[in-house]
Amino acid sequence: MVDLNDPGRDLTRFLLPEVGRLVETGEPQEPYRLLDRAGLPVVPVTSFFAELQAASRPVTTVRSYGMDLLRWYRFLWAVDVAWDRATRSEARDFSRWLQLADKPVRIHWRHQRQGTTIPRPSGAKRAEPGAPNPVTGKPTPGRKYAPTTRAHSETVLRSFYEFHLEEGTGPIINPFPLDRFRRGRANAHHNPMEPFRHEGKGRYRPRVSKQLPRHIPDEMFNALFAALKYNRDRALLSALMPIPNFPQSYSSPQLVHGVNQLGNVGSGEPA
Repeated sequence: MVDLNDPGRDLTRFLLPEVGRLVETGEPQEPYRLLDRAGLPVVPVTSFFAELQAASRPVTTVRSYGMDLLRWYRFLWAVDVAWDRATRSEARDFSRWLQLADKPVRIHWRHQRQGTTIPRPSGAKRAEPGAPNPVTGKPTPGRKYAPTTRAHSETVLRSFYEFHLEEGTGPIINPFPLDRFRRGRANAHHNPMEPFRHEGKGRYRPRVSKQLPRHIPDEMFNALFAALKYNRDRALLSALMPIPNFPQSYSSPQLVHGVNQLGNVGSGEPA
């Protein structure tokens, strides 16, 4: 329930404390462990990691889930709210804070040993945050949390509370609910002539725009093409990246009796 008399938290000046950590144990049954401020394991997260492992999730997934849970627990520790007492008010403020806050600047471990508390400027010239890469066109990481990061965090936290809700070990209401406009089962009475709608998304999940396919400039492609030593490699590159306005026969190898023009056996044909 929203308290109309509560002015709310000042999220513009809120700083996330660097307490707790996610450690790699090297143990197969528990590859990662989340520790609290006192260095003790966070038991609710440990049981959730066991559930992920039972569902055949890779170790990289456990680590990425652990980083999102560590950020959430740090937020709860800062506002002095227990994990099983968190409400939609905390989930809403956390989602808003992810949009407003700058990503923390990490201090290099070498500088930490020297007692440095302020990040040192790098001697190498770096591109501005969000500037596109001159070769691939991919933007560099910005100062804010990307929409994909916030969407992943919402999914992780909603799944975490759904697990404990089913086990009866967490709050009776998930702080990260589904979209309020969803009624009943997702895509119920769906018309097969229309595309499926995203009715199962979370209420605080941001919209993530579709990314354009990766590409390289024409001059870089020409340089790569000229650097290839053998005609076979040039033909393979031309087949993988067809040239616009060229007939299909020039951009992909043709099969002749199971063997293509590059001398390779076609798929499904005997060698």
